[in-house]
Formats: sequence, C-alpha cells, structure tokens
Amino acid sequence: MMDSNHKPKKKSGGRHPKDDPAVFRYSISLTAEENARFLSLFEQSGIPVKAHFVTACIFHRTVKTVKIDKAAMDYYMRLTAFYGQFRSVGVNYNQVVKILYRHFSEKKAAAFLFKLEKQTAELAALCRKIIQLTEEFEARHLQKSDSNGS
Repeated sequence: MMDSNHKPKKKSGGRHPKDDPAVFRYSISLTAEENARFLSLFEQSGIPVKAHFVTACIFHRTVKTVKIDKAAMDYYMRLTAFYGQFRSVGVNYNQVVKILYRHFSEKKAAAFLFKLEKQTAELAALCRKIIQLTEEFEARHLQKSDSNGS
C-alpha cells in the first residue's frame, strides 16, 4: 500500500547558504610579545571580529584606530549638563525679575533684586572658575600631538 519510491519532504528551515562561503582556513603561531601587540592593534582598530581584522591587514585595507579618553568624555558630558543647568538659571533669573516687578512694590522689588544681584555675582565668579578649569583641562589632557615632531 505504501509506495517505496515515496520520500518524505525536506523542511525548508534554517539559514540560507552563502553565495561565496569562506572555506579556506589558515593557522599562524605568535610569540607572547607578538600576541600582545596583535591584541593591542585589534582592540584599537574597533573591528569586532579578529578574522575580519586579519583579513583587513593582509589585503592592505585601511585599518581605523580610535583612541577614546574616557576621562575627557566624562568631563565633556558633565560640562554639557552643567551648561544646560546654567542656561536654566539664566531663564529663571529673567522670570524672577519680571515676577518681582509685577507683584511687589518698586521698593520691595529693589530689595529682593539686591539679594539676587549678590547671588548673581557669586554665580558669575563660579562661571569664571569653571572656564579657567576647563582651559587647564584642555591644555593638559586634550592636546593634539604634533605629527611632524617640531
């Protein structure tokens, strides 16, 4: 009753085969020093797969090396956030001045503005200090090296 020529259907699941699969494999041996240098270059390249990095080196493709200074990045992010807060203070300052003149007598508003002026002077001094610290940080840590050695 069963036909002996009847074969079960193959399922079509799984990955599609590659058009040009990489089937040739090579093996190299490195000394401890060479391996450390290789790993350092690999990490600096930013290429996620070692095989792709080796292939790029063999065929003289441009290998991109990026060095990220985490401290400089963190400082920049915090400075940006602080600058945003500083701008908010300026906006709030303008709003406070308008509200003082709108809701208080001129004499009372002037008294409050005198106190606000003192705080503003302190804020300006703080701003100058931040600018000075930023310039010192840039001079110490963000100097670009001179490529021609002069």
